Amino acid sequence: MRPMYAMRPMYARPRRRRRRVLRRLSLVALVLVVGSSGAVVTDAFGAGEAWQKVLDRVDRFVAGPVPDRPSIVTVVVTPPPTASPTVPATPDPGASATQPPRPTPARVPVDYRIDHDPESVFAHEIRDTWCSPAGVQMTLAVLGLADTSDAFQRKLASRVHEWESYADSHNGGWGPAAMAEALPAYGAPGYVIRAYTTREQALHDAATAIQQTEAPAILLAWRGAHTWVMTGFRADADPAIYPDAVVSGAYILDPWYPNDSRIWGPSDPAGTFQDA
Repeated sequence: MRPMYAMRPMYARPRRRRRRVLRRLSLVALVLVVGSSGAVVTDAFGAGEAWQKVLDRVDRFVAGPVPDRPSIVTVVVTPPPTASPTVPATPDPGASATQPPRPTPARVPVDYRIDHDPESVFAHEIRDTWCSPAGVQMTLAVLGLADTSDAFQRKLASRVHEWESYADSHNGGWGPAAMAEALPAYGAPGYVIRAYTTREQALHDAATAIQQTEAPAILLAWRGAHTWVMTGFRADADPAIYPDAVVSGAYILDPWYPNDSRIWGPSDPAGTFQDA
């Protein structure tokens, strides 16, 4: 099975057809997450797509060679051993050292999200290669640190050369580490890059981080070719308490919307629940 990546947060703070959803939720797991614990072609053949590629090559030529400098390291997450439910610690200075532990909360389904007005934090990628800056922009917007204007996205995209490195992306531009460095530049520190061997692991870890930090996670979807922002999830139990909780899907902000992809099909509106 291909590895999955995710960038997860670390600090405290109408469905489609099943076949299409399963195809698109094939994450190659970049969950950029705040941690307590490329481009997709359009469905248009011809001049528009070809011209976009020319623009990107010109950008690369003007920027010069990709800097060979240190980059944020990816944390590879291996499958955890079977564990018992964990009750979050809540220190009580007046409690006795011999006081028995609190009982484990009941195992009940969870439907959790942090973007109650997803359209207000949605930003469409201006260029078909700008899913990463658009994803960073929406993450910042959810946190109240940015607006969703084209002007902001263009400014953010123009700064990628401050963060790009050959270790992160041999082609230059927006790799996962560039995104992880851009976030604290706008007031969202603590994001880390984590890689997983399964989609289930990535979703469980991202869901846990989102619930604990109230900050979005960034996923690399479409087999690593595209950026999604994950703002919530559904699970059969609280993933922060039950290691075996099954996360059935995620609430997603897809910067490709409302475009169509001749590979992945139609994109979905802001806040759509994607079945795992």
